[in-house]
Amino acid sequence: MSEFIQIDALGPDGAYRAHARKPLITVSGDQIGEISQVPPLYVRRTMAAMRKAPIMPATARSRALQRAADLFLHGVIDGLDPSDYTRLVSVTSGVPLAVVHQAVHWVADVLREQPATVELAMPRGAVRDWHDPQTSAGSAVWTRKGDLFAVHAAGNTPAVHGLWLEALTLGYKVAVRPSTREPFTAFRLVSALRAAGFPPDVVTLLPTDYAAADVILAEADFSIVYGGDDVVDKYGTDPRVLTQGPGRSKILVTSDVDWRDHIELIADSVSHLGGTACTCATAVLVEGDPAPLARALAEVLDRIPSLPADDPAAILTVQPTEAVVAIDAYLHKVAGNAHPILGGDTIVDELDTGGAVLRPSVHLVADSTAAQLNVELPFPCVWVGPWSASDGVAPLKNSLVLTAMTERRQLIEALLDEPTITNLYLGDNPTTWLRPGVPHDSYLAEFLMRTKGMIRSGV
Repeated sequence: MSEFIQIDALGPDGAYRAHARKPLITVSGDQIGEISQVPPLYVRRTMAAMRKAPIMPATARSRALQRAADLFLHGVIDGLDPSDYTRLVSVTSGVPLAVVHQAVHWVADVLREQPATVELAMPRGAVRDWHDPQTSAGSAVWTRKGDLFAVHAAGNTPAVHGLWLEALTLGYKVAVRPSTREPFTAFRLVSALRAAGFPPDVVTLLPTDYAAADVILAEADFSIVYGGDDVVDKYGTDPRVLTQGPGRSKILVTSDVDWRDHIELIADSVSHLGGTACTCATAVLVEGDPAPLARALAEVLDRIPSLPADDPAAILTVQPTEAVVAIDAYLHKVAGNAHPILGGDTIVDELDTGGAVLRPSVHLVADSTAAQLNVELPFPCVWVGPWSASDGVAPLKNSLVLTAMTERRQLIEALLDEPTITNLYLGDNPTTWLRPGVPHDSYLAEFLMRTKGMIRSGV
C-alpha cells in the first residue's frame, strides 16, 4: 500500500485521532501506518455516552445487519476496497490470503444469519417481546441482563469477529477494542455497521493500551476477551467476562475406524486457517499404535509449500523471523521427551520477501497423559499419542472441539456428557467445521440473556 494508514478511534462523535499512536508493521518489518491509542478518559466518556443511548428497535437492527454484510464484504470503506483490505490483513497478521478471504465471507454470513441465530438461541418457552399474545396468559420473556458489551478482539484471524455480533443483534451496545496486530477487520466491520444504520453511540471502536483496555471492561456490563492461558487466568473468575482462550481441539480415532481413510481430513484439521484458530486440532489420539498415523500425517503436512502470506496459494502463517525463532525455541523446550516426526530440527523457514513461515510440526508422545497433548501453539503443531478404552474420557477433556472417529455409541454418549468438551463432531468432520447458527462456544446469548416470567391484563 502506498498510502500511510491511520486507524482512528470511532466514538459517539465520529472518528478521533489520539495523540498517542502505535505503528502498524507488516510481517516483513515495514511500517505502513499507525493506530490511535485512546486514553482512559476518552474510554470513560465514550462508554458513558453509549450507556445513555436508546436501544435500537429489533426490526431496525435486523435490517442494518443485512446491509452491513454487503458493505463489509463488497464496499469501499475509508478508501479501502475489499482487495486492499484483505491484503492488508494478510501482510500485517501473516494469515494466508486465502484464509483471510474465507474468514471475511464467514463474518458476512454470520451477519446475514443473525436473526435466525438468535431465534435458535432463545429458549423454546420464551417470547422476545412483551407484546406477544402469549404473555396475556403468562409466559417467559427473553430479556437482556445488561446494556453495554465490550470486546477485546484477537488478531489471529478475521473470523473471531463473527462471535460478538450476536450481542449487537440482541440489543446490546458494543464497544470493540481491536488488536494492534490486525485492527483492519474491526475497523472495517464497525464502520460498515455504522454506515448500515447503527448509531455511532451504539457500536464504537476503542483502540487502547492495556491499562485503558481494563477500563473498557470495568465500564461494561459484560465482555468477551480473547487470549492465551494468561488471559484466562486473569479474567476467568470474573462472571461478567467470557474468556476465549486456547481451544486444545483434538481428534480421537478408535480401532473400529481405519485412520488411513481420513488422513487428509486429519491433516486439514491441523493446518486449516494456518493452524492459528482455536478449532485447529493440536492433538490426535489413536487406539493402537499411533506411530504409523504420525508418520503419514507428517508426510501430508510436509508437502505444504512455504509461501508469502499474500500469495493466493499460501496455507501456512508467516511472522517476523525473530518471532518464529522464539516460537521454535519454545517448541523445543516443551517437546521434552516427545519424539519429533516433523519439525524437530526447526520450524523456521525464512522468506526472501521478509519474515519466516511457521512450518508444521508433528511429535509422537508416549501415552495419553503426556503434558504436551495440552500444548497449543499458533501454527500447525500437533501431538500424536496412544489411547485405549481404559483411558476413557479423561485425556479428551478441556477440548473446544473433539472430532471422534468412532462407532461406539457408549463412548459417544460419554463424550457428549463430558462438560469440558464444548463441541463434539463425529466421523468425517474436521475440527475446524463451522456454520452460522451452530454455537462455537455455546450461544453468546446464553451468557447475555435471561428469561423473566410475565403475565399481563388490560395492557
